Amino acid sequence: MNWARLRHFSWLDTRARFVAATPQGGALLDVGSSDGETLGHIHELRPDLRLFSVDIAGKPENYPPGCEFRRANLETDRLPWADRSMDAITCMHLVEHLQDLNLLSTELARVLKPGGRIYFETPHPKTVALPSPSGPAAGTFTLNFYDDPTHIRPVGIGALAQKLSSAGLRVVDSGTSRNWLFAASWPLFLLAPASRRKYTARVHWLGWSSFLIAQRLP
Repeated sequence: MNWARLRHFSWLDTRARFVAATPQGGALLDVGSSDGETLGHIHELRPDLRLFSVDIAGKPENYPPGCEFRRANLETDRLPWADRSMDAITCMHLVEHLQDLNLLSTELARVLKPGGRIYFETPHPKTVALPSPSGPAAGTFTLNFYDDPTHIRPVGIGALAQKLSSAGLRVVDSGTSRNWLFAASWPLFLLAPASRRKYTARVHWLGWSSFLIAQRLP
């Protein structure tokens, strides 16, 4: 979905609602940018934002024009940006890939402006009990948590909240991440053959991902 269509309806998507609340012309850092899909959506929704990104690998050729990319190991390296330089940070489907969140937590708090907010999204622990796609669809989509071989362990929202509190961040919201348009379309796919659209609708119907929003204290 092109997020430009959500500019006046950002409440339909948990992530879009967070991004939409970023100050006009603000600096937004996407952590663990991977193939750039998330950054592309953010740019569609808010082309006014100054975008920054960091990843151990990344595909900066796919990132929006003007996005400042830096390569870093998020478990061992400090972030290459100044203290209190970011208005908002997104960290989507990264923490479940890491062994240690200590340095990342303190670094995110360091670069966030006072009053700035950060959005985390990660698979809900219930995903470890979901069945994997079967038949010809096996291996084509992550439904069970361990369908992604780079996943290390589920990260519960309570444990993440405690880690962030220790870093000086205050949790302001948490819950289930959904795009309600995708979720509402799931019944239409019940008898349809396997496809990326079908599984995307299913994960939003099930509430596959948890989210947490934290804010840096003044």
